[in-house]
Amino acid sequence: QVQLVESGGGLVQPGGSLRLSCAPSVSISSINAMGWYRQAPGKQRELVAAILSFGSTNYANSVKGRFTMSRDGAKNTVYLQMNSLKPEDTAVYYCNAQRVGQNYWGQGTQVTVSS
Repeated sequence: QVQLVESGGGLVQPGGSLRLSCAPSVSISSINAMGWYRQAPGKQRELVAAILSFGSTNYANSVKGRFTMSRDGAKNTVYLQMNSLKPEDTAVYYCNAQRVGQNYWGQGTQVTVSS
């Protein structure tokens, strides 16, 4: 079992920034891939960004150039730095981990972009 603890959501004005954090209950080095997903009201959950065990990242087209996913092995935490936020980024953001063929989810953190 892997527990994922997320933090960092909140309310921000358009053009602002937020950083989400996700700390797994096991070593990041034992996790094959981690990702951030989001789900807006009435929409399906979608992949925002992912980072693989060897460090490569990929991003949804809608966030490329604005969002950056990173990991800190010493703190055993992954981050999603979100810049130039837009109202359409409003959603619940979920941390995901894939390990030994299993899929794990965090509890979700709300991000609201509004003036």
